[in-house]
Amino acid sequence: MTTLLLALIAGAVVGLALGGLGGGGSILAVPALIYLLDFTPVAATTASLLIVAATTATSLYTHAKDGNVQWRAGILFAAAGIVPALLGGTLAGRLPEALLTGAFSVIAFVAALRMLRPQQSAADHSRLPVQPARAAATGAGLGAITGFLGVGGGFLAVPALVSVLGLKMKGAVGTSLLVITITSLAALTARTGTAHGLRWEVIAPFTGAAILGAWDGKHLAAKVSGATLQRVFAWVLAAVAAVMLLDALT
Repeated sequence: MTTLLLALIAGAVVGLALGGLGGGGSILAVPALIYLLDFTPVAATTASLLIVAATTATSLYTHAKDGNVQWRAGILFAAAGIVPALLGGTLAGRLPEALLTGAFSVIAFVAALRMLRPQQSAADHSRLPVQPARAAATGAGLGAITGFLGVGGGFLAVPALVSVLGLKMKGAVGTSLLVITITSLAALTARTGTAHGLRWEVIAPFTGAAILGAWDGKHLAAKVSGATLQRVFAWVLAAVAAVMLLDALT
């Protein structure tokens, strides 16, 4: 199978997951780039940031048109993560590849476990007072993860925006796209030194397929139970995380 075809298929799968789940699907980009398209872990996490930034910015536009983005809350939340994203992006290029792969596998396991847990209603948190210190700490943590591992972090950002800021689910999903776009772009500025390992002939079709796949994912979500999609994705992600952890340890 040619590299171009693999990039298109992998990008479409990532896009389908992202569109169908409303967040979290982009975490498959890094293992796809490493194990299917022969990127190094550092190059894969940098390329993933490019893919994440492009797909989330496109989705952000559609959510903003529907009025599902809380701009002020999202910008303030993302601002806390800009410096950690810069630091994480810088650190990622200086660590052993096995350590980076192992850290990614741990985050992937966390994402899978969170998706398998019953979701709390936004109403459980909507009346709680917002704690600025907790909001800043959570935003900083999300920024660090995005910068270090090259993942969008929608699987963490959405529940954080619900529980910490008390946003309703639709607003949390839309606002998380704003947060992810800002932190991904911040992390990319710290990774200019890792651009030499990127292969644009792979990244471009991968990104295009992911953007188109996200649109199809929305239609898929309308036909299949969201809980079913989430469980299937969670088990796939857990299996991918296990493979990556074994690879890091051997």
